Amino acid sequence: MRKHEQSSLAEPLSEPVEKLMALYQKLGAHNLALLDEVYSDAVVFCDPMHRIEGLSLLKGYFANLYQNLSSIDFVFHHVMDDGAQATLVWTMTFAHPKLAGGKPISVEGVSQIGYSDKVDFHRDYFDMGAMLYEHIPGLGALVRLVKNRAGRS
Repeated sequence: MRKHEQSSLAEPLSEPVEKLMALYQKLGAHNLALLDEVYSDAVVFCDPMHRIEGLSLLKGYFANLYQNLSSIDFVFHHVMDDGAQATLVWTMTFAHPKLAGGKPISVEGVSQIGYSDKVDFHRDYFDMGAMLYEHIPGLGALVRLVKNRAGRS
């Protein structure tokens, strides 16, 4: 089940931001053509591991990402939208058969969005350790040890 909590803004959200949030409620490997409705042809998409320029490369990125996921859900907790840029605070919960024994993993993040009629800039900020490294056998124990020690200083 995909969840969506809209921010408590008095003003309604812009159409591109509404479309983006709706996209992530239904996007999967089987319907990547939906990206055309939200992102511009010249979109720049960045996350902690990638910088992708152009809609065709973004489709390839999502095709690879979604083909191995058992499930993925987004909950949007807060949205700030000024009519040209937006910031979205979210939690992503996903399951991948090779991570955490296939159990759901939740990661909190923030997206910075730039848009006119479609989204032309999308940058995601999230903890790669919490998303990936902590759930890889062997490496996960080491990452958790380093995080715990860093937290004690």
